[in-house]
Amino acid sequence: MPVRFVIIGGGPGGNTAATVAASLGAEVTLIERDVIGGAAHLWDCIPSKAMVGTGNGLADLGRANTMGLEATGCLDVPALRARIAGMEGTLREGVTSLLESQGVRLLRGTGRLVSAYAIEATTDEGFEEIEADAILLATGSRPRVPEWTTVDGERILTTRQAYPPPEIPEHLVVIGSGVTGVEFTNMFSALGSQVSLIVSRQQVLPAKDPEVAAVLENEFIRRGVRLLKGARAVSIGREGDKVFVACDDGRAVDGSHALLAIGSLPNTDALNCDAAGVVVDENGYIPGNRHCQTNVAHIYSAGDISGRLPLSSVAAMQGRKIAEHVMGLTARAHRHLDYDKAAQAIFTDPEIAEVGVAEAEAFAAGRKLRVTKVPFSANAKSLINGDPRGFVKILSDPATGVVLGGAIVGRNAAELISVIAVAATNNLKVGDIVDSLLVHPALAESLAEAAY
Repeated sequence: MPVRFVIIGGGPGGNTAATVAASLGAEVTLIERDVIGGAAHLWDCIPSKAMVGTGNGLADLGRANTMGLEATGCLDVPALRARIAGMEGTLREGVTSLLESQGVRLLRGTGRLVSAYAIEATTDEGFEEIEADAILLATGSRPRVPEWTTVDGERILTTRQAYPPPEIPEHLVVIGSGVTGVEFTNMFSALGSQVSLIVSRQQVLPAKDPEVAAVLENEFIRRGVRLLKGARAVSIGREGDKVFVACDDGRAVDGSHALLAIGSLPNTDALNCDAAGVVVDENGYIPGNRHCQTNVAHIYSAGDISGRLPLSSVAAMQGRKIAEHVMGLTARAHRHLDYDKAAQAIFTDPEIAEVGVAEAEAFAAGRKLRVTKVPFSANAKSLINGDPRGFVKILSDPATGVVLGGAIVGRNAAELISVIAVAATNNLKVGDIVDSLLVHPALAESLAEAAY
């Protein structure tokens, strides 16, 4: 009898687990409330990157004179909205078709645990109780809204309401300077909005490399972005077409729109975890071990609700590993997930990417590192592209030469970081990068130069 595998949540973690488990012979049922492919993925990640791409296209036009061109461009908001909808539809249909082709049973609705081995699905057709041998909880997250404001979806927005908003803001006030906040600051400043960014610490991206943050801050200042450092928003009000943001240090800023980018909350409230004895921590996350198993061995958690890195790539990898564990493949030699070596990117202009050991944290802990840094201004391809901003930084063990991590700021950083990620994951040495015959001219040559 095939393994009965029931998944609640059809985002990157859930649909990847479903496709892998089905290909290995499981009888898979996937329950999804909003959109196959994942709300956070298709309603947040993809639309935001599409808008970033449009903004970057406008920025490239602004730099066209460096390449001997005269170019102008204007934003077509209806076309942008149609482009985003088209991408979402294509990706959603692709995931759905793949699941259906593998025999995965798709239920459109909600799911909740009723016991350790049973799930109740609620759909338009009514209620259905489904028996399971293994269960995956992957219900994602939603934007966090603080108690001191009310979101109206018109002038006071969450991230999910801004792809794009009803109109491009004349003056957008962004609350939150983490990854999401700086991406929106970059996006709307490139699309022509005046932007003010509330920065609760003394640098944007407070958890990132200070050198990386400095490059982005300088770019924001060059564009005219107003940075309110050391300020925390405590209220947002609205009068007609104006919004007013007050900070805890007495400063205030008004604009046409306000955007909340202050994190997310896990969607675990409705899962009824107590019925199966699954532990939910004080912040609403469902922790798991290295196999993503919860405290109940046959029940797994993946994606944003697992409390790990809230990245689509991480969720998808968790889904694959969970499916392999459910189907017994981990009885043979395999590699465990190493979250410390997950590549991450911030889609600003210039792009930012990093992987592995963080330089500041390593030095603070007294760890010895070899740090090498090469600016893109010395790279032929960056000059050809007319965009020499940024740098490549590689961190390695000074005794062994093993690559421990790195950071890249500049064009195509999200693509280039993959080389350092592969090296760090596989314990390659800087010499392995140096001795590789790379394309010339290419931005990747700066990786070899930084590794030397």
